[in-house]
Amino acid sequence: MQIKEIKDKKIWENFYRNIPLEEKTFLNSWNWGEFYESMGSKIFRYGIYDHDFLIATALIIKKESENSLKKILGRHLFLPHSPTILEKFKPKTSQILETLLEKIKEIAKKEKANFIRINPIFPRTSEYEKIFSKLNFLDSPVFVHPEVTWILDISKSQDQLISEMRKTTRYMIKQGEKYGVKISHGNNIEDVEKYNKIYIETVKRQKFEPFSEKYLKNELNAFNKDGEIEVFFANESESGAMIIFWQDQAFYHQGASDIKNPKAGASYLLQWNIIKEAQKRGCKVYNFWGIEENIKSKDDINNDTAKKHPWWGLSLFKMGFGGKRIDYLKSKDYPITFLYWPFRLYEKIRRLKKRI
Repeated sequence: MQIKEIKDKKIWENFYRNIPLEEKTFLNSWNWGEFYESMGSKIFRYGIYDHDFLIATALIIKKESENSLKKILGRHLFLPHSPTILEKFKPKTSQILETLLEKIKEIAKKEKANFIRINPIFPRTSEYEKIFSKLNFLDSPVFVHPEVTWILDISKSQDQLISEMRKTTRYMIKQGEKYGVKISHGNNIEDVEKYNKIYIETVKRQKFEPFSEKYLKNELNAFNKDGEIEVFFANESESGAMIIFWQDQAFYHQGASDIKNPKAGASYLLQWNIIKEAQKRGCKVYNFWGIEENIKSKDDINNDTAKKHPWWGLSLFKMGFGGKRIDYLKSKDYPITFLYWPFRLYEKIRRLKKRI
């Protein structure tokens, strides 16, 4: 096996055309790497080859905080939803990871990284757990991207999709139509600025750590050149969402709401219109992104543990549209220097405080 840097966008994107929909997300796209470069991060795109045939890829991002202490302790290399391996070569996963790990350790030394963090999109099975354990990876104390996601098959007819929704969701969509909620969308910087105002109100209400306006604008710019992103609104400023369209999937990556009239169902009608727009674009899957881990099925929605989680309401909202849950392997860390350990403790404490 050989590992080489990939500098051709066509090679990268064409590789993912051969990956099943449930095994790739926009974090694997070429433009996600472009986004991180626009945020000032150093990135590396590598391919693993078997006799000159590309069998796996990995996007590697050098991450460090602007905070001086975290910048020293938390400097690491991050692989979002990577590596990705062709189905035929999955029996060689262990060998592929060994080859990749040697290259990443080499980069880590040059970049003075304290650890490697992998957020793989592999299924959460004991087989994959053993592979990472044998390579001396540890479970990460935090996750960067959701490890449990909710997806909806939108290749079905709209009548079928509506019939499979939760009763409350159907009702709220009708309420949105009854109240005359207006849906609009655009893809320019002004739309992001308008969305950010709703987003700030959501942050104040739900008390979570927000993305900066620069982050949102750079995300739009990275995907906009290929027509892969739209900003949607309900009643101009009542509810908003930034949706990424990539390789037959639509991703609900950013969402916000300023609840002026909760009975009007603005957020519900907004999502339903996004789903219909995704169908027009030929998408087969709508990815609602993360949900709460304690909800294993619809029967768990009202259990006490689930209700205490800050994501409970959002998870209930997403699941109401129908679909299914997917569990990815938990994020893994590979320590490089002793500075990893105090940073690991810091992240554990921070997660406990956030209750996630």
